[in-house]
Amino acid sequence: MRITLPDLCYEEVLDLQKVIDSGWLTKGPYVEEFERMVKDYMGVKYAIAVSSGTAALHLALISLNISSGDEVIVPDFTFVATANAVEYTGAKPVFADIDLKTFNIDPEDIRRKITSKTKAIMPVHGFGQSADMDEIRKIAHEHNLFIIEDAACAMGAEYKGEFCGVMGDLGCFSLHPRKILTTAEGGIVVTNNDEHAKLIERLRDHGSIKKDGRVYFNHCGYNYRLSELHAVLGIAQMKKLNDIIKKRQKAAKELSALLSGIASLRLPEISENCQHIFQAYVVLLNQEVDRSKFMSYLKSKDIETVVGNYALHSQPFYKNKYKYTPGDVSNSFIAGEKSVVLPLYPQMTEEEINLLAKTVKSAL
Repeated sequence: MRITLPDLCYEEVLDLQKVIDSGWLTKGPYVEEFERMVKDYMGVKYAIAVSSGTAALHLALISLNISSGDEVIVPDFTFVATANAVEYTGAKPVFADIDLKTFNIDPEDIRRKITSKTKAIMPVHGFGQSADMDEIRKIAHEHNLFIIEDAACAMGAEYKGEFCGVMGDLGCFSLHPRKILTTAEGGIVVTNNDEHAKLIERLRDHGSIKKDGRVYFNHCGYNYRLSELHAVLGIAQMKKLNDIIKKRQKAAKELSALLSGIASLRLPEISENCQHIFQAYVVLLNQEVDRSKFMSYLKSKDIETVVGNYALHSQPFYKNKYKYTPGDVSNSFIAGEKSVVLPLYPQMTEEEINLLAKTVKSAL
C-alpha cells in the first residue's frame, strides 16, 4: 500500500471540453462564478482570482504602495513565496520568529522587529491554522501598519468565528494542488476595500481598463489572470469545500490519537478559538532524531513525506543578501531542521491511517 501526499479531488469537475469549445479561455463566466462563490462563502466584498498564490501576494503588496525603502515583517518559517513577493516590490522582508507549538509568527518578535521603515505585517496562517490575529491587529493598530494575510493554506480556517483572510486589509490564498481548495494552479485575493480591489483587478490583466468600448492601459500591469479552465475546477471544489475540511479534520484527529504519547514526536496543536483545517499534518521531531533517516525509512515503506517548511534566513539567497547566520531566528531554524509533513487527505482510509501510525512508531 502506497500512502502519498497529493489529494486532487476532481470527481465532480464540469466538462472541460465545453469550456474549450466556448472560446472563454481567459475571460468569461466561470471565473466570475468562482469569484462569486468565494466571496459569498467568506462574506467579503471582493474576491479576485489570479494565476497563483504568489501573484496574489505580489498584487496585494502593490495595492498598498509598498516599494523600495519599505519593510514588511514576515514569519521566517514559511514557503519562500511569502518573502519573495516582498522582494518583487523592492521592499525588504524582515524575518520574525515563530511559536514552535503552532508554527505561526510570534507577535512578541513582531514588536521587536518594527522600525521606522516598517509598513506592513504579513502573517502566515501556517498549515491551516490561524495566527494570533488579536495580537497582530493590536500591533498593527498601534503602529499604523497594514496587514496582508498570507492565507495560502487556510481557505476555510477560522479564528474566533472569523475566516482567515478577512481579518486584515487583504487576504491571499493559494489554489495549488496541495491546498485545501485547488484549481490545479491559481490564487485569489480577498478584501473589503474598493480602491485596493479595483487596482488589483486592473493589474492582473496588464493594467487594462475598459471604457467606451475600448481598452486602455493606465498601469504597467501583469499577466496574472486565472483561466476559465482553472476556474471550472475551483467551482467544483467550492461545492465540497466544507466536506473536504471535515474529512481532513477527522483524519487528523484519528492520526493524533494513534501517535499520542511518543516522546520523540510533537504533534500538531490546535490553538484555542481556532478551527484548524489541516492543509498539512506537520510533526516536530526531537533533536536526537535524524530527520533524513526518519523520512528515508518511511519512503522505504512506500510512505511519502516532505519537510515541513523552510527557515528562510538560512536559505542561500536571503542568508547571503541580508548576512544571516543559520540559527539567528532560533525557533524557525529548529522547525526548518526538524519538521515533517505526514500524509493526510480526505480520501484517507482507516487502514491507511493505522498503517501510517504504525510505520511512524516503528521508525522512531
